[in-house]
Amino acid sequence: MAKEKVFAVFGLGTFGYEVCTVLSSKGAKVIAVDNQNKLVERIKDDVTQAILMDSTDEELMMSLPLEDIDIAVIAIGDNIEASIITAALLKKLGIPYIIARAISDIHGQVMKQVGANEIINIEIEQGRRIANKLIAPFILDHIPLSANQSLAEIRIPKDFVGKSLHQLDIRKKYNINVLSIKRTKTSIDDHGNPVKEETALSPKPNDILKENDIIVVIGTDKDIDKLKK
Repeated sequence: MAKEKVFAVFGLGTFGYEVCTVLSSKGAKVIAVDNQNKLVERIKDDVTQAILMDSTDEELMMSLPLEDIDIAVIAIGDNIEASIITAALLKKLGIPYIIARAISDIHGQVMKQVGANEIINIEIEQGRRIANKLIAPFILDHIPLSANQSLAEIRIPKDFVGKSLHQLDIRKKYNINVLSIKRTKTSIDDHGNPVKEETALSPKPNDILKENDIIVVIGTDKDIDKLKK
């Protein structure tokens, strides 16, 4: 039986709090750490263990059950110095995988240099997603997967309506793969109110696309953008 992963989250602001609550809701073991008592108190009932501690203090950090931690998330906000010191200490103390929030490219580079395995730059990523949405409003969401691959939710063009995936031959014409079809059905409840129900369909060649369908695709940004044209 595989060992259950244990996560440690350092910094319990908005981002860190959300990471903790989502991980806990999925059944994960979570150790939450912050140097502000009110933030520790807010999260203590939702995680495995909540600790009031300064993560830049090496002696205090050594008191943590480090041997149990598989993944550490550094969610410290604008205190760049604290986030860098925390990353360096976690690396020094042998945490196998460290994910760190950064607020700039330079901050991210330094975090990598001191030991973070993965960098999350919320501001830059959100800015890119907003810019992509403004440039291509038909793309409802856009998530980079690698340097040359993205996952995107696309509202189908009008000329796709009433045609099957086989007829459109999207993979051949656009070099992208359709992973799912999201379809919204509106019904009326017992009180006469409209109720929307969204379903996700596994795509089949003979599936006919309907108005307002959304397709989830994977491909390069350049190929995904071809749909707009």
